[in-house]
Amino acid sequence: MVTTVLIVEDEPEIREMLKFSLTRAGFEVKEARTSEMALQHLDSNLPDILVVDWMLPGMTGVELAKRLRRDALTENLPLLMLTARNEESDILRSFESGIDDYMSKPFSPKELIARIKALLRRSGAPEDDLLEASGICIDLSSHQVTIQGVDVNIGPTEYRMLELFLRNPNRVFERDQLLDRVWGRSSYIETRTVDVHVLRLRKVLKPFGLDGTVQTVRSVGYRFTPIK
Repeated sequence: MVTTVLIVEDEPEIREMLKFSLTRAGFEVKEARTSEMALQHLDSNLPDILVVDWMLPGMTGVELAKRLRRDALTENLPLLMLTARNEESDILRSFESGIDDYMSKPFSPKELIARIKALLRRSGAPEDDLLEASGICIDLSSHQVTIQGVDVNIGPTEYRMLELFLRNPNRVFERDQLLDRVWGRSSYIETRTVDVHVLRLRKVLKPFGLDGTVQTVRSVGYRFTPIK
């Protein structure tokens, strides 16, 4: 699975330029013309990073950033702001909204790509399409999982859950948060379904002595604790 960028930009020419440059650099690109469309997309598909224009029709990019930072699902989502506004007060206002980086228009596509890669590094996203912890390795480009060098078969839901855990070691996820991140917010599934798939994931890890890495946090949810 390649790194996914969601572009939120209402100007078709800029959106097309961004899509061309980012696709050429190896990213998967999703598009939204408004903040409202972006929120609909985020309900079911969480990208690796968001590139947002400030001046959008309806909800502005700054308002979108504030809303994303108040939501547990998107509070840590890397966010880069694009804008023609470059006064110091504008820059400070955009950072106060919760963005991670800021670029003034016009901008160099090469610099934008460099900024995106830097944000992904800071957020812990892998650059080489590999996630590794405790002898578990996920190849994000092929969706192949190996444990201690052995190829393992894993269901699509368990794969998404394992990927989420490896991206966020030691973080406790409530069951509702796992539903949002693994199944998508638009899915209507009971929280007990999470418990079933955690058991299935542990079953995959058990032959390698790693089932204990997926820990139950009583009355809260689950976390992945790597073996040191």
